[in-house]
Amino acid sequence: MNDTIGLIGSGPTAIYCLRKLLSSARPLEITVFEKEAVAGRGMPYHPAVNDRAMLANIASIEIPPIGETLIEWLERQPPEELDRLRVQPAQINDREFLPRVVLGEYFKTQFDRVVASGRAAGHTVTIKAGHEVTDVALRPKEIRVTVSRPDRPPEHYAFGHVVMATGHSFPDLTEVRPGYFASPWPASLLKDIPAGRVGILGTSLSGIDAMVTVATSHGAFYHDEAGLLEYHRAADSEGLTIALMSRKGMLPEADFYFPIPYAPLSICTDEAVDDLIASGRDDLLDAVFALFCEELAAADPDYAAKIGLAGLTVETIEAAYFADRQESDPFLWAALNLAEAKQNYESRTTVAWRYAILRMHEVVARAVPHLNARDLKRFHRHFKSLFVDDYATVPHASIERVLALRRAGVLDIVALGGDYDLDIDTPERGAIITRPEGELVFDTLVDATGQGRLTADEIPFPSLRRQGGVSKASARSEGQVQIDSQPMAEQETGGIALDSFFRIVVEQPLSNRLYCLALPFLLHQFPFVQGITSSHELGETVANAILADIGRPDLHSPEAVLPEGRVPEFLVQ
Repeated sequence: MNDTIGLIGSGPTAIYCLRKLLSSARPLEITVFEKEAVAGRGMPYHPAVNDRAMLANIASIEIPPIGETLIEWLERQPPEELDRLRVQPAQINDREFLPRVVLGEYFKTQFDRVVASGRAAGHTVTIKAGHEVTDVALRPKEIRVTVSRPDRPPEHYAFGHVVMATGHSFPDLTEVRPGYFASPWPASLLKDIPAGRVGILGTSLSGIDAMVTVATSHGAFYHDEAGLLEYHRAADSEGLTIALMSRKGMLPEADFYFPIPYAPLSICTDEAVDDLIASGRDDLLDAVFALFCEELAAADPDYAAKIGLAGLTVETIEAAYFADRQESDPFLWAALNLAEAKQNYESRTTVAWRYAILRMHEVVARAVPHLNARDLKRFHRHFKSLFVDDYATVPHASIERVLALRRAGVLDIVALGGDYDLDIDTPERGAIITRPEGELVFDTLVDATGQGRLTADEIPFPSLRRQGGVSKASARSEGQVQIDSQPMAEQETGGIALDSFFRIVVEQPLSNRLYCLALPFLLHQFPFVQGITSSHELGETVANAILADIGRPDLHSPEAVLPEGRVPEFLVQ
């Protein structure tokens, strides 16, 4: 039983985990459950969920290869397949941002190859596509999984290890009220939005993608004689207007050029942050912030002087970082930033302060699970947004589409501030947003604010909830330092309590071999754990823990059998 493994989900995280598991010299029995009819794509890249105009927010060079790189896979595709995927041969380069559905096809191909090679090596790999896991229950020596299929009675399975790699979580019903969409997925539903006043909550890539989907259902983008991207509304869609809205009313910046792999940091390093964590100090966030400031000042002294970095705190750096953008017209800023980003790509010029913040987000993230409850709130409220803004830059084509819609008189950007009310009940259709400046009335409103954080109470498996097998993650209270091995006072932070192998912490005499890699439950303590690079790191971390555990079935915990007794790091991006 110990060498039987169940994977719930078949997206990138599950694929990277499966590939590592199948490197085992010992034959394994692995079952992959996927609720969609075809396994191996993952929701963010599935053609049934995404519009073909939607772009992935990761360059080809950043995707950890699975057997072959994305570029190698594209280069061996016949012309008719590239045409079907809407990929021009000129687009095939390692810095290109490709449609999401292209990545879905790449992952599907690699998934099939990983499964085939695993079977050839003597492993038993069973793919259960069209099988939705509806329940998980812990037993003393096994984990029970219940699976549902349309018009079939429930099926039950038992495994020694189970990995929840279910990825994003979005509502089952998208249009929850007439004209109010709780999510932009699946994108196909947005194509039926009528040409009226459309509001989109969220100005990140998800919001821009929703905007593009609505716009392309009522018109077309085209390049004029000078090569500038423009937009033309269809004759029966003259009433279309779109408002992208967020608290700050700012657009994300265009993807910027930087060397890959990352250049090493010199001050805010893994080792320096780990030393601060090991000290047990109660001012951990401020100590990490001091390292961040020192590294940033060394990387770009002019930028540090410009924003007054020496006098900033955790609470004040966000305002200084965003000040110039917030005071500028968002479309003018976007145009200037896009021109700068394109020029920097051509000249291979890296903006030092942007690159420093990008590299530091992984290092700072190491400290987040160790913050006390007060500092965890400070981090999420004031400091996190810098890193998110820096690494969540968007493809140049996305900004070009924004500017084209603005020139066509279709698009506006609205800063909602922190004091507004959303009413979806009063209007027969759409929504009303009330703010101090007045009302905004929309015929259709789409919430594209992205993946929300979920708590242990929201785990989708009733047996786990009922048996108390899942508890909320916690942080120590301010001022409570562990002394002489005495327990620290703790406060719940949300998310799921996990150990350093992403296993759900179990206090009862039940199996502790349930691993949670479901994104919404990790975001409380691991705020940057999104994207394909994180899928790679998370999947391999869990696979290594399982392989270590299988190697010594007499031990309940894998810690003792890892090389040199080391515990894997929480690898997040």
